[in-house]
Amino acid sequence: MTDILIIGGGPAGLTAAIYAARAGKSVIVCERECLGGQIAQAHRVRNYPGFSDISGIELGDAFCAHAMDAGAQIEFTSVQSLKKEADGTFTVLTDDGTIEALAVIFAGGAKPRLLGADRETELVGKGISYCALCDGEFYRDKNAAVVGGGNTAVSDAVFLADICRSVTLIHRRNDFRAEKADLEILKKMPNVSILTPYTVQDICGKDCVEELKLSEAQTGKAEILQVSALFVALGRVADCALIKDMAELDESGYVLTGADCSVKMPGLYVAGDCRAKGIRQLTTATSDGTVAGIAACNYIDHI
Repeated sequence: MTDILIIGGGPAGLTAAIYAARAGKSVIVCERECLGGQIAQAHRVRNYPGFSDISGIELGDAFCAHAMDAGAQIEFTSVQSLKKEADGTFTVLTDDGTIEALAVIFAGGAKPRLLGADRETELVGKGISYCALCDGEFYRDKNAAVVGGGNTAVSDAVFLADICRSVTLIHRRNDFRAEKADLEILKKMPNVSILTPYTVQDICGKDCVEELKLSEAQTGKAEILQVSALFVALGRVADCALIKDMAELDESGYVLTGADCSVKMPGLYVAGDCRAKGIRQLTTATSDGTVAGIAACNYIDHI
């Protein structure tokens, strides 16, 4: 039995752990992949207060160390199911056993949005990747492409430009959602090309990615781009399957919550990128974690 079980070890989950543990609650954080969440995949972070330039891995490690120093327990395991019992407690089934908790904070985040091209899933790990930081080194001195127009796509292209022979950023629109300062850095890199407005129509190669078939979004003009890797950076979709019957979701699959991150199931709170909100940034994730952590403590104090 623990007071608060947190599902997800990203910025939201770890911030919630810090606040809950400092309030004297016993806290277990379950993380199935890597601590720090999506931010751990960022090459550089330049928009988190107090750190003008820090790597995502360093920041994620700092979050984790802070949570553990506060007293939170970290478990590297996947959560298979979540159930609320008649006595009001939660039973959480993980790969390594069962945990009981008085309150649960779900901070599952989001998973990569797929490109949707033929052979995309077949060629994952053979030229297709959703994490430039994880897989960029495999394509050192080779030609690579990034598809997307947001902060992640631009950050990935900047990172890959220091590794690959050439990098082509492909975006279906002429305008980018990415921060202008980062886009200007990218434009100054000599081995980077920006191709807009284009879409990826097909991924070609016998056993690995060899070339991309592109289409000009306005005219349909076809282009062939020879690359060894395609990094897909089209954003993410909420990973909320575990709690879909315990909370209300919006039309995009994100969880609707109250101002205190609560949902219709008493004792369950949702924080981070899986929560329905206008802006999803590192700072909004930590804000959610603060709110959810305090709310969960208050809930326990009054049951």
